[in-house]
Amino acid sequence: MPETIAGPVVALYRYPVKGLTPESMPSVVLSADETLPFDRAYAIENGPGHFDIDDPKHVSKLNFVMLARNEQLAKLRMRFDDATETLAILNGAESVRGDLRTAAGRAAIEAFYTRYMGETLRGAPRIVASPGHSFSDVAAKCLHIVNLASVRSLEMAMGVAIDPLRFRPNVVVDGLPAWAEFDLVAKTLKAGAATLNVFKRTERCAATNVDPETGVRDLKIPSFLSRTYGHSDFGVYARVASPGTIATGDRIAVTT
Repeated sequence: MPETIAGPVVALYRYPVKGLTPESMPSVVLSADETLPFDRAYAIENGPGHFDIDDPKHVSKLNFVMLARNEQLAKLRMRFDDATETLAILNGAESVRGDLRTAAGRAAIEAFYTRYMGETLRGAPRIVASPGHSFSDVAAKCLHIVNLASVRSLEMAMGVAIDPLRFRPNVVVDGLPAWAEFDLVAKTLKAGAATLNVFKRTERCAATNVDPETGVRDLKIPSFLSRTYGHSDFGVYARVASPGTIATGDRIAVTT
């Protein structure tokens, strides 16, 4: 089947710690059946949780601090170093840094969260991770794709500017018609040198209501989608079928 060009990649993002701000990436090497490197590699339990680091399984996001309930997370700025797995968090004049591989590094970050989140926590926060595990909202290791034309269409419908980062994308594409990403489900994409299989539409939660810059819960996107379009979906999930590098500026093509 001839390739059909779907549009260019305009941005790539990862989220090393679930719920925290994204990191923009100019390019990334994708591995088959994996997320972006270090995407949601860490999470912070909101009090006693159900994640077993020795027997890692997908558990509900309700176990962790997250934007859907903890909008103040959006005000924090973070930087993550792959080589040392060191997380740095900046909150105005206060900053903290910790090597997440060590008990001391995790304790420093956990103490910061205790101070910062206060009574909104259900108990002592605990940083959790397990080699190869991703704390995505879905069990499958995958990428989340958002179409800029759909963002623009939703902006027009709601009458407000909408930052695409509200939807926590890994890959932002342009050049597709609005909402055409839903037609990509069950199709194969060529993205840079990698191949992706789109398998599911993304059902949105209250995290999209939070402005990713200010931390203000100022919109009601899932309920607007449901009232206007009859569903609360925005974006699609895709598995990496074959490895390769993807970079901003690369064209995405539909191959099947």
